[in-house]
Amino acid sequence: MEYEDKAGRPSKPPSPKQNVRKNLDFEPLSTTALILEDRPANLPAKPAEEAQKHRQQYEEMVVQAKKRELKEAQRRRRQLEERCRLEESIGNAVLAWNNEVLPNWETMWCSRKVRDLWWQGIPPSVRGKVWSLAIGNELNITHELFDICLARAKERWRSFSTGGSEAENEDAGFSAADREASLELIKLDISRTFPNLCIFQQGGPYHDTLHSILGAYTCYRPDVGYVQGMSFIAAVLILNLDTADAFIAFSNLLNKPCQMAFFRVDHGLMLTYFAAFEVFFEENLPKLFAHFKKNNLTPDIYLIDWIFTLYSKSLPLDLACRIWDVFCRDGEEFLFRTALGILKLFEDILTKMDFIHIAQFLTRLPEDLPAEEVFASIATIQMQSRNKKWAQVLTALQKDSRDVEKGSPSLRH
Repeated sequence: MEYEDKAGRPSKPPSPKQNVRKNLDFEPLSTTALILEDRPANLPAKPAEEAQKHRQQYEEMVVQAKKRELKEAQRRRRQLEERCRLEESIGNAVLAWNNEVLPNWETMWCSRKVRDLWWQGIPPSVRGKVWSLAIGNELNITHELFDICLARAKERWRSFSTGGSEAENEDAGFSAADREASLELIKLDISRTFPNLCIFQQGGPYHDTLHSILGAYTCYRPDVGYVQGMSFIAAVLILNLDTADAFIAFSNLLNKPCQMAFFRVDHGLMLTYFAAFEVFFEENLPKLFAHFKKNNLTPDIYLIDWIFTLYSKSLPLDLACRIWDVFCRDGEEFLFRTALGILKLFEDILTKMDFIHIAQFLTRLPEDLPAEEVFASIATIQMQSRNKKWAQVLTALQKDSRDVEKGSPSLRH
């Protein structure tokens, strides 16, 4: 009966929780309340010193929160300003390339103004045109020739896939080794080309395009065939050019002396390139050069992957494209200058590492390399040794190599 209300109807006894809440003078809504409010009546009151201390702590928390908010607002504002500045810069560069440079390519491409534009990075919207012009077409490849090579590649694939006799393949000029290279190696490499983008793998929008260019090239240059690393070069070109133009640029690019030496695995010439690189390595970074020598770390351990893929596998794609921009302008020298720029950027770290850790670091560079820092480091590299430029040093080393093969003493100095 004690729980009956005034109407005489029985009511449920209050829950333990309700009893507790009934005895509280307040309900804490946040940690702020716990700090600032007095304690409940059923607890001893806060001493004045403790209350003051809590009040100060709360005020400090508010100040720190406001500082963080202000800092975050400033960061967002800087990001917005930087984005606006970058967009304006790219817009101005696009206008300059389209209205001034490209219409007057022959007279302007080597001017100081254009070289400065080139160094800052070619805008993506005109990058393909600039690359095509800079790489050139010394091989005089036409779109029709690409179609012919592609048709031959498709016929070849059909023959292999339908189990054409070995004699038929041999008559067509394709050995069992050719079959493995054209089908298995290309197929495998395509699946490993920029896997994070998911556009070159089976079912991706550029899978067939990449397969077509690589297949057509093996028919165009059966003496070279397919070599691992080519898929990355072709993929970068596909992202910036139409299919036939990408094939033309790809074939001409691989026909350059440095690329041909590496893709045809000309060991003697590759060693000459490494020797030339070490001349400038010692000139620019003597301390790191000595450390590498002490640890028996030779250039082939890290340079081969960089040169084979033109940095497209080793660096973030946007940074690799900027490397390509200047490489298309300056040629093979810039590939080795870039290598020295990367080594200089990480010189302090590398000098503290042993052989294994250096090799691991250089074969898997950090994924968040800022382009501006890399290019600032490259800019400090001097490609001149004892008043000799890259081409002169390379030519002298090639001559020395030929002289050694003939049995005459080396004339390295």
